[in-house]
Amino acid sequence: MMAKRLAVKQVKSGIGGKPNQRETLRSLGLKRIGHTVIKQDRPEIRGMVRTVSHLVTVEEVD
Repeated sequence: MMAKRLAVKQVKSGIGGKPNQRETLRSLGLKRIGHTVIKQDRPEIRGMVRTVSHLVTVEEVD
């Protein structure tokens, strides 16, 4: 069985956000609005997504 993956897409700007939120976007590999990255579905990634949940959308992909 293959591990689940998450498609994380930035939909809002991090400008004006708290520094930890901007750093979290960078740690996820997001660089601009509309940029999508594929990440393994792990607790660490889920926590990062929760931190910037108002700036990103998340979908599970196979």
